[in-house]
Amino acid sequence: MAKIKLTKNELKKKKDALKMYERYLPTLQLKKQQLQVEIRSVQTRLDQLEAKKASLQKAYESWIAVFSEKSASRTISGTPLLSITSVMTDSGNIAGVAIPVFQDVTFERKQYDIFATPLWVDSAMTFMEQLLRTQMELEVVSRQRDLLAHELRITTQRVNLFEKVKIPETIADIRKIRIYLGDQQTAQVVRGKIAKRKVEGAAR
Repeated sequence: MAKIKLTKNELKKKKDALKMYERYLPTLQLKKQQLQVEIRSVQTRLDQLEAKKASLQKAYESWIAVFSEKSASRTISGTPLLSITSVMTDSGNIAGVAIPVFQDVTFERKQYDIFATPLWVDSAMTFMEQLLRTQMELEVVSRQRDLLAHELRITTQRVNLFEKVKIPETIADIRKIRIYLGDQQTAQVVRGKIAKRKVEGAAR
């Protein structure tokens, strides 16, 4: 710990620093609370998406197995019948944190030979779009949670630094300087009285 200067200038610096810490701390505490609320909300959405994904997978287990076969999921030339062309996201801001916001997914369906492809392929591709859209949103929302959790860790560290280190240390420094300056002032008064008595004694 750095040695503090026991001066009036240092006392003023410490008082100014304390005011700054006490002004910013409530803002940080509020941000921490906002982040905690938002993370709970995002986690709820993640849980919903995980449940939806699991439900889709369970409902269409047989289609997933069949559609994973190359003969059913590809054209004669070997190109996948279904592919993602783009994942559309927007940008949002929560408590000063820039996050991606899921919008939609666009898909491309390849033309296929209707005589060489099973009849259920169109229905299977519609299902796969639902499953892939859910997976893409899940990834975006997971990213939201990771970004918010990272910011929460940083904010919590700052709150703890102010609450447990900076403010207590600054208060202790102010007290130490005040005691020293008070002692110095008392000593100066005593020296002044002694000097006055000596002058008065010499004048007699």
